[in-house]
Amino acid sequence: MTDAAGQRILVVDDEPQILRALGTTLRGAGYTVDTAATAESALAAAAAHPPAGVILDLVLPDGSGTDVCRELRSWSDAPVIVLSAVGEEKEKIAALDAGADDYVMKPFSVDELLARLRAVLRRTASEAGPVIEAGGLRIDVADRLVSRDGERIKLTPHEFGLLRVLAQNPGKLLTHRMLLREVWGPSYADEAHYLHVYVSHLRAKIERDPAHPELIVTEPGAGYRFVDPATS
Repeated sequence: MTDAAGQRILVVDDEPQILRALGTTLRGAGYTVDTAATAESALAAAAAHPPAGVILDLVLPDGSGTDVCRELRSWSDAPVIVLSAVGEEKEKIAALDAGADDYVMKPFSVDELLARLRAVLRRTASEAGPVIEAGGLRIDVADRLVSRDGERIKLTPHEFGLLRVLAQNPGKLLTHRMLLREVWGPSYADEAHYLHVYVSHLRAKIERDPAHPELIVTEPGAGYRFVDPATS
């Protein structure tokens, strides 16, 4: 893949066959690959050779992927995709809350994983600026102005805050707790009903067809993504 351009990817998993398979696939796609089978070796590898992205299993022999992600986030902005098996739902959400960018369920499609990796690397390379445009929507973050097809859309402060956080993280899965903490504050982190109501109101204002949203996409049981219909 020409867009890989030798970018370094750290793959962390305690299953040798997965490390081998992903290493071979990623190298074939043009990436430089480091591997680790434990939490300790993963952090050591990331410190020695800072990766452009990390693929991280949630269950490791000496700790959890969530702890690794949290530690990485204290000094690295590299996007993290967690690998989650069925039955690890709470741990998956915890990893996303700790700063992971996306997740892929085991057993996984290699093509899907590569597509998710390309997406998070693109997002990191082109962080959303003060003006964001997607699907006819224009968001001027600095002036707090939103329009669609040239027509002004009036949003409440919380609606704008929610849209801003989503739009400034295009393609990234943001959990309910992350959005609630960011927009409403830490004391609202468990008030999921607030979020559902505001997402519904926001969709009614910005989506062409709120019943079939294209901009704010639901990830059942996890959270929401902001996507550009032209690139999704």
